Amino acid sequence: MAADTFDYVIVGSGAAGSVLANRLSADPGTTVCVLEAGPPDRNPFIHIPAGFIKTLADPAVTWQFKTEPLPMTGGRRISTVQGRTLGGSSSVNGMIYNRGQPADLDSWAQRGNRGWGYADCLPYYRRSENRVGVCGESRGRESDGIPITDMDWINPVSEAFIAGCMGLGIPRNPDYNSGDQAGVGYFQRAIRNGRRVSAARAFLKPAMSRPNLEVRTNARASAILFEGKRAVGIRYLAARGAPPREVRARREVILSSGTVNTARLLQVSGVGPEALLQDLGVPVVHALRGVGANFRDHYASRFVMRAKPGVETLNQLGRGVKLGLQIARWGLRRPSILATAPSHVHVFWKSFEGLDAPDLQCVFTPGSYAEGKVYVLDDYPGVTAGAWQHRPESTGWVRARSADVFEDPEINPNYLSDPMDVRVHLGGMRLLRRMLGTPELAPFLEAETLPGPKVQSDDELLDFAKRNGSTTYHLIGTARMGPETDPSAVVSDRLLVHGMEGLRVVDASIMPSMPSANTYATTLMIAEKAADFILGRQAAEAA
Repeated sequence: MAADTFDYVIVGSGAAGSVLANRLSADPGTTVCVLEAGPPDRNPFIHIPAGFIKTLADPAVTWQFKTEPLPMTGGRRISTVQGRTLGGSSSVNGMIYNRGQPADLDSWAQRGNRGWGYADCLPYYRRSENRVGVCGESRGRESDGIPITDMDWINPVSEAFIAGCMGLGIPRNPDYNSGDQAGVGYFQRAIRNGRRVSAARAFLKPAMSRPNLEVRTNARASAILFEGKRAVGIRYLAARGAPPREVRARREVILSSGTVNTARLLQVSGVGPEALLQDLGVPVVHALRGVGANFRDHYASRFVMRAKPGVETLNQLGRGVKLGLQIARWGLRRPSILATAPSHVHVFWKSFEGLDAPDLQCVFTPGSYAEGKVYVLDDYPGVTAGAWQHRPESTGWVRARSADVFEDPEINPNYLSDPMDVRVHLGGMRLLRRMLGTPELAPFLEAETLPGPKVQSDDELLDFAKRNGSTTYHLIGTARMGPETDPSAVVSDRLLVHGMEGLRVVDASIMPSMPSANTYATTLMIAEKAADFILGRQAAEAA
């Protein structure tokens, strides 16, 4: 079995892997190999922002993972799709850019993770983003990173929703990434000139012309190769039953496969809870009980309202002649529904009065999808609002079912298993009703269709959440960062796997707790910071 050798082998080309590939290969004396399980990002729907409707259901570019059936999901298996192409989930996600609250990262530092407070991490957020406005003017956060733009397609119903929230005492906040998150406004997104800008487009593609960087697609990692406790390479497969190939790493193997796949790859390679490894029939390389534990995700409930006749929402604009006009506008790089994120308006607010900071993220879209169907627009005008808890306490696990990486692992997020999560979720649902029932929205909306006016009590709302709630695809925590004295921690504050050599994890799986945000921005930041660790550079300083 022939094996090529590089200084660094990165498993995964998603948000973290793309950043690392760019930063590490910037040194022409360093060789880097990136292994991506999926194909190149040639699917045209990847690059059309509204194309997420197609790509999320396409197994050619996604891992079609599902959770275990759970009591708090009414026995349903919840889809937890993740990207499987160049750019990973950044090629199929909702493109929302959201750092969260400073206190999120300060809490990481307080758990013994040196250098992970908000002030320490802010320079790395800035390094990974290029903040521009609607017309491309500088907004003070420029870099060679992901272009972050403002919403440029505005619907009157969205404006009325924002006005209604302000009438409830929620302030307008045009820049929730400024360090002060509370308020309502339009989302910032990774879209420029009407096209999605994935991590692959922003970081990986510009670096692929370098002779010291090699990117291999359709290369599914099947095992980490070890010599004693040192990681020395990766075994990978092009397809089930295909002959295995190996790639060797002189310095480090870096896992950037995402929260599910990173945990699974560690486990099938012999790093994880000893009892699980024995069940898998995998020889124990290093017993580490935290691998696959501490798994968290945001669980959302969404309300739908029918708009009055004549009110124009995405439902009408996404069909027939009107859709053709929107396509034409998109082709001319003019504001269009094809160039919007799935969520248009943000509300970061409180489930109950008296809280010091928001504990909820709410979203609003001037469109609605047919109940029980996957991203099929309703045939009547409608709007959708959703809410989820910022920092869920409920934790679950990811466990390999076998040593065969073509068999999906067991994914159990234990949604709403913590009583606090139930309380906050109910508070969020009641806040949705208040926001959708304002006088400012009354001229546009006719009636609540989901869950419907008959659902009123806490028990009825919770039952609705169990039967209709879903993931927001924000999976974190299965290789949690923490001091080596913490028996459930997996990686150090330099992201090296405890008890191992030459093995590092750089992706959302290292997050000790959930940020008050979509996870994309923080994953980019983690990779920027990890690049400095690996290259031995001094920590970046705040500007």
